[in-house]
Amino acid sequence: MAGTKAGGQLAAAKNLAKDPNFYAKIGAKGGRNGRTGGFAANPELARIAGAKGGRISRRKKTTVAIES
Repeated sequence: MAGTKAGGQLAAAKNLAKDPNFYAKIGAKGGRNGRTGGFAANPELARIAGAKGGRISRRKKTTVAIES
């Protein structure tokens, strides 16, 4: 039954029978291996990057049409 939903459920049950924390351990390994901090970890870096992006923006400046 490999590759079917039923086979996956049997494999999951076997993994949990061997080790009740099987999936928790896998998740913890993934969390420890994370290398992204991103801008959420460093707001000052986000501000600097945003300012750089604003300086090199390709957008046209807005113009206001005046009707008489």
